[in-house]
Amino acid sequence: MGTESDLLFRHALPDDLPALLTIYDNARRFMRQNGNKTQWPDGYPSEQILLHDINSQQMYVVTDPTGRRILAAFSLIIGADPSYAVIEEGRWIDDTSPYATIHRLVSTGVRPRISDDCITFCRAIMPNLRIDTHRQNRPMLEAIERNGFKYCGIIYVDDGTPRLAFQTDNK
Repeated sequence: MGTESDLLFRHALPDDLPALLTIYDNARRFMRQNGNKTQWPDGYPSEQILLHDINSQQMYVVTDPTGRRILAAFSLIIGADPSYAVIEEGRWIDDTSPYATIHRLVSTGVRPRISDDCITFCRAIMPNLRIDTHRQNRPMLEAIERNGFKYCGIIYVDDGTPRLAFQTDNK
């Protein structure tokens, strides 16, 4: 459990699943309404994916100070990510040091720039971070840039679609 200003960070629990499914559903709707029509196809991330992340203690929720209201969620996966094994049209800043990957960062939209708090929390766990997003995901691209990630190239996710890939520069 951690705190970033007045937020609480904790590992997600199975009891959080209904709220998480609603938050991800709302995020998909927001993306569609804002020009990002193909990232996170309907049903992604699935209940199965979220439960895997929860049971692996890779999923975090960010709550208000009471701990009752989930404001954001993300998965932080420490170690090699198969999707990141091949990068095209570029290269990783550091391809030899251990790293963690931030996946499925989502917000309720209640707190502006909560993604910055999530990234700061992740950076405290593993300074060498990677992240990717869809070319049309303007809010995430802005958060990535704001938080000092450097563009590295293009990776392809499990469904074969391209994503812009970034890494922190810790030098």
